[in-house]
Amino acid sequence: MEIRLINIGYGNIVAGNRVVAILAPDSAPIKRIVTEARTAKKLIDATYGRRTRAVIITDSDYVILSPVQPETMAARFEAEEEEIRSSH
Repeated sequence: MEIRLINIGYGNIVAGNRVVAILAPDSAPIKRIVTEARTAKKLIDATYGRRTRAVIITDSDYVILSPVQPETMAARFEAEEEEIRSSH
């Protein structure tokens, strides 16, 4: 299986095939997930001090904060999938 790399903002890249979900950070359950990840030392803050616009959950229970909108990241995933399909 190929590793798909997805830009999550400011030059930060995540292995796309390890991402389980990309969520908006506004709801109380998501805020709780972020707090729990911080306590468990499984939080990666890739915002560079900017506002968190997306919370990425990985299959290894890491939580990544991103300054990029979830819709933008979803479009990047779609573009990557389309590129993979057209190359095969």
